[in-house]
Amino acid sequence: MFSERELDRRARHRLEILTHAEEVSGSIAATCRYFGISRNVFYRWKRRYEELGFDGLKDRSKRPHHSPNATEAELVEKIIHLRQNYHFGPQKIAMYLVRYHQVSISCSGVWRILKRLEMNRLPTSQRYKPHKERFKRYEKQRPGHHVQVDVKFLAPIKDERGKLRKHYQFTAIDDCTRLRVLRIYPRCDQKTAIAFIDYIEERFPFKIETIQTDNGAEFQSSFHWHVLDKGYSHKYIRPATPRLNGKVERSHRIDGEEFYKLLEGVLIDDSKQLNEKLQEWENYYNFDRPHGGIGGRTPYEKLLEATKA
Repeated sequence: MFSERELDRRARHRLEILTHAEEVSGSIAATCRYFGISRNVFYRWKRRYEELGFDGLKDRSKRPHHSPNATEAELVEKIIHLRQNYHFGPQKIAMYLVRYHQVSISCSGVWRILKRLEMNRLPTSQRYKPHKERFKRYEKQRPGHHVQVDVKFLAPIKDERGKLRKHYQFTAIDDCTRLRVLRIYPRCDQKTAIAFIDYIEERFPFKIETIQTDNGAEFQSSFHWHVLDKGYSHKYIRPATPRLNGKVERSHRIDGEEFYKLLEGVLIDDSKQLNEKLQEWENYYNFDRPHGGIGGRTPYEKLLEATKA
């Protein structure tokens, strides 16, 4: 694609060729030999110049007048929206279009559209960062066999008095199905963590066998013994290895990109209202959001499949 300046330069060169034949050589054949062009090209430029003037000598778009197989503008707008607002890649965009718009388009087709629009590269902060060593992906085969629990620290929120208050999102995710339970609390301590374990026991539709956490202060002795008293086992991951709790860590990143980002500018001054919003997001995540790690299915669909097996 040439710039307007380059188009003007090329048009001026063609005008010089036409002028050369009329004022210098006096011969179209001689001018064509001198500039290395065919007489058909010369006459085409001459005809366009006589009809349209200087603008007729500029390069015209090579885009076809009719493209019956072109992607519809409405579909392109949906792809742009998912890319700009959620930074989805071609695979996830294709999954969303199938699930919510009943439009089937290949991942390569999505990528070509993004490439044409120069949106194929994500912002630097969203790009994939390679690891020196790749980690093997694993998945438990039975719902409840392993439930990863972690805490997401939220930015302080002003209350009705204008005072900043801290809030903490406790998250539990089932390793097999990716089904999640979320809850926001104003404190992050063992008492709160214990209350969260009692909460997820009521919310998960299957029996929990193992709770897996990091070594945070909120998951220490009182929490540990409470988990054991409920009949679960409690497993700590190795220190400084958050990848071992990778599914809950990744889900927290999704929360930031797809939930909390959309709340920017929305006034929420109490944890009750925030929990109501979070409950809506939890339901969407579990029942409606296609998950790339489980083949585009939702966690609930994965649960149904795992319990039928």
